[in-house]
Amino acid sequence: MSQTINQLRRNIPSVDKLLEVPAVLNLTAQTSRPFVLSLIRKVLSRFRQEIANGVEKGLHNLDVSEIVLRQIQLEYQQWTEPTLKKVINATGVLLHTNLGRAPLSRIAIERITEVTAGYSNLEFDLEQGTRGKRDVFADRWLREIVGCERALVVNNNAAALLLILNTLAENGEVLVSRGELIEIGDSFRIPDIMRKSGGILREVGTTNKTRLSDYADAITERTRLILRVHPSNFRIVGFTSRPALEELLELCNEKSLPFLEDLGSGCLIDLKPFGIDDEPDPKTSLKAGVPLVCFSGDKLLGGPQAGIIAGRTRWIQPIRRNPLFRALRVDKLTLAVLESTLISYLKQREADEVPVARMIHESPHAIEERARSILSQLPMNSLSLETKIIDGLSRIGGGSTPQHGIPTRIISLASSHMSLNTMESRLRKGTPPILARLDNDRLLLDLRTVFPEDDVHILAGLKRMLDVST
Repeated sequence: MSQTINQLRRNIPSVDKLLEVPAVLNLTAQTSRPFVLSLIRKVLSRFRQEIANGVEKGLHNLDVSEIVLRQIQLEYQQWTEPTLKKVINATGVLLHTNLGRAPLSRIAIERITEVTAGYSNLEFDLEQGTRGKRDVFADRWLREIVGCERALVVNNNAAALLLILNTLAENGEVLVSRGELIEIGDSFRIPDIMRKSGGILREVGTTNKTRLSDYADAITERTRLILRVHPSNFRIVGFTSRPALEELLELCNEKSLPFLEDLGSGCLIDLKPFGIDDEPDPKTSLKAGVPLVCFSGDKLLGGPQAGIIAGRTRWIQPIRRNPLFRALRVDKLTLAVLESTLISYLKQREADEVPVARMIHESPHAIEERARSILSQLPMNSLSLETKIIDGLSRIGGGSTPQHGIPTRIISLASSHMSLNTMESRLRKGTPPILARLDNDRLLLDLRTVFPEDDVHILAGLKRMLDVST
């Protein structure tokens, strides 16, 4: 029997009464009375509005207090449980931008705890007993690993590009091939970044063909920089050409112009054994004579979100003095992770210690063994579940090597009593969430991007998906 709005309103418990309910007192003990009081007021205000809007239909006298208490509990969970959470990436995309790109190494995580749990020498020279600079930490390792004279770290590669262009080319022209005017994540485009830097874009060549003469003919007294951008997230194939790196360097030296190479992913892993030979690395570019490079820290490097600038002291010094550098600099967490990651490369232990490198090197045979172990523990006879282990390709992602994949073995699932969307949704909404992909009427799980210790969660998630007791 439905009730009038006035009757429902009279049945709404008071704030004071709610504060004395045992369940609410428990919430207060876990947090504070003012916090819980604010939640109660939000819930009661929303509940009164729902009644006014006609949502009261179907409510009974005894329902009101119970519904309000349930809403208070839900409100409490929504405000006290973090929404940024761990997910299990079974998509096979190693550097999944939507999933935080490169996962961090255990060593790096331990370093974060050690460095940030108390105080650190972030800007203090322990040897001299005087104020120091935070630049020195990453600079030391990068000089040794990539062979540069000096290095700086800012908060991402777009920031690195912005800082360099603002320092070296403000109010002057920057020559860029039309085929390299790329769009990076979230609709940010190279021309937009250049515009904000104060540099003036001067396009040269065409989309598919740019010659050395196009650069030479475009140089004027207003030219401040030649920029070469690695088209990491796409490829133009067919009738294409662009000058060799050596040719561009010779032209810049002849005209006394700085040359910047935006390498994007910052790959320090040898990808040739996996059939990938077109992903540039900073060490090779710097050795070839490139005076200035920038690249990301959280892509193929396998470290934290960061933009790394490396090159000759002549160009790094004015960049370091730019007031924008302070606005774009990184904190102690980023530096702790980056240091740990670079040390793994220096020790040549990246394949064991850096997750992205380890995932790239894991063999299809090892991945298949893990897949078989998981499937062997699923009782499938009565579940109408069809399982296969099939060949597939893992993708590096993060705008890297778009034409290439790494051979892998994939768990392929289909069910006669459950739709693929239902299967995917149940995995995604579990704890922890498991992210798979759908392809050709099958649900696919690529364990290359799953930490081996998380295989137990894959098994538990599949059991929950099938309503099997775990």
